Amino acid sequence: MLFNSFSFAAFLPIVFILYWVLGKERLRSQNILLLGASYFFYACWDWRFMFLLIFSTLLDYFTGLKMMESKNNRTKKFWFWLSISINLGFLGIFKYYNFFADSFADAIANFGLQVNPWTLKVILPVGISFYTFHGLSYVIDIYKNRIPAEKNFIDYSLFVSFFPLLVAGPIERATHLLPQIKKARSFDYSKAIDGLRQILWGLFKKIVIADQCANYANMIFNHSGEYSGSTLLLGAILFAFQIYGDFSGYSDIALGTARLFGIELLRNFAYPYFSRDIAEFWRRWHISLSTWFRDYLYIPLGGSKGGTWMKVRNTFIIFLVSGFWHGANWTFIIWGLLNALYIMPSIVFNTNRSNLDTVAQGKTFPSIKELAAIILTFGLTVFAWIFFRANSVQHAFNIVSTIGSESFFSIPQILPVKLFLLLALFLLIEWNGRMEQYAIAKFAFSWPKPVRWGIYYGLVLVIFFFAGAEQQFIYFQF
Repeated sequence: MLFNSFSFAAFLPIVFILYWVLGKERLRSQNILLLGASYFFYACWDWRFMFLLIFSTLLDYFTGLKMMESKNNRTKKFWFWLSISINLGFLGIFKYYNFFADSFADAIANFGLQVNPWTLKVILPVGISFYTFHGLSYVIDIYKNRIPAEKNFIDYSLFVSFFPLLVAGPIERATHLLPQIKKARSFDYSKAIDGLRQILWGLFKKIVIADQCANYANMIFNHSGEYSGSTLLLGAILFAFQIYGDFSGYSDIALGTARLFGIELLRNFAYPYFSRDIAEFWRRWHISLSTWFRDYLYIPLGGSKGGTWMKVRNTFIIFLVSGFWHGANWTFIIWGLLNALYIMPSIVFNTNRSNLDTVAQGKTFPSIKELAAIILTFGLTVFAWIFFRANSVQHAFNIVSTIGSESFFSIPQILPVKLFLLLALFLLIEWNGRMEQYAIAKFAFSWPKPVRWGIYYGLVLVIFFFAGAEQQFIYFQF
């Protein structure tokens, strides 16, 4: 069930009404209803993988209880590593087994030996990377004595499988979401309206921006050998807007949907393409994943306490792991490596926290220096996106080679003028609302009501105008 589908448009109001009417002032009824709705939502993808989700939930629930009941550290450590091993084992089998098997066969072939590895003929369970990380953070937090184990199975299950975040995040923490699940919730009209507004903006980003950019980006990348360097560069730029509109649009819909039920999820995007350096970009892009790696990998490895060498080593580790998390392909690993290289100067010279404020704060326009920094950061990001989007490493290098050829100076063979105008309008709205949690939130506070509602209806009409065949969100594949 896609957020941008008619089935979800029917599903959400039904759950919303039942939640606030039948479950009014009854927390347990609300949580049971949300859990049932979440399992139904997931089963609509492929009911067979429900067993994997439920098994993962049971594993971490009982592991948490066993760790809390442990009389000594040895027993606690046993249960901890059992959960970690099984969780990562399932993730490795479904997501990475074929990658390692094929890579091994390719490596052996370099020595003149032919191997036909046995590979799995299964599809990747949707959301497995996200709900596995939910469970891992929960188990780690209990092991580190940051939180007690949750005794209420319904509450814990809802934390893992709450449907707005189940298949593509944001990656939640038990310290943030579980207290909200256990706390009585009453209907708040202003929060519900704000949630609907954020859902509207998310749908606009997905259907009007991401999907329209995808039409051209896919055409260019899938037939890259037919296009000039300038056209390939245009395709890379359009993919940059596609993946941003797609994933941040999903996150906006997820956050807005959760707010309809009185729950606040972690913010996942904060206008990353207005970043002035790569360090700032990674504080603003997929925030829940970046902070997850910081708290559960970078800091345990020693963080930045051991001097420059340790900072460099740990930074390379988290970016390579981040690349590998995104997919079982060398293209993602190179993408992670590129971002690690980009951020190295700021790590070595300790300038990675130079831009903590919002660009051009309190101003209408950025300075020349800020604009140059934004363009440079965006350009580096677009270059890395080529490897992220390419089908193979060779495909990516072919694209980069063509961009670096004389054909770069030719007029692009594809010039979607209407799309350029849409992107210009989109950037204008995002820039105007960059101080808010999401771009059109500003309209709710500073614009007259008739203008506000005119904008909302206009967005609805534009969404319906561009809506076509339902297109999946990019991050479902991760």
